[in-house]
Amino acid sequence: MYWNGHDMNGWDWFAMSIGTVLLWALFITGVVLLFRTLNRVPEPPRTPTAAAPEQLLAERFARGEIDEEKYRRSLAVLRGDGPTLAKH
Repeated sequence: MYWNGHDMNGWDWFAMSIGTVLLWALFITGVVLLFRTLNRVPEPPRTPTAAAPEQLLAERFARGEIDEEKYRRSLAVLRGDGPTLAKH
C-alpha cells in the first residue's frame, strides 16, 4: 500500500497543497452561491406589455399615420361590425 516507505516527497507535498487549496476554493464558492441563492429577492412576475389592437390603432391615428376614414374602417373591423378579410 505504501510504496515510498510512509514518507512524502516534494511532489506529494505540492499535489496535496494544490488539492487542499482547490478543495477550500470549491467549498467557499459553494457557500457563497448558496448564500446568494437563499438571500435573493424574488422578482415580480413579468407581464406582457402588449397593448390592445384598438389602443395601437388609436395611437397611430393620434400620430397622424392614418386618416379618420381609415381609423373608423379599421376600428369597425376590429370590433367585428365591419367588413372582414375572410369570406364565408
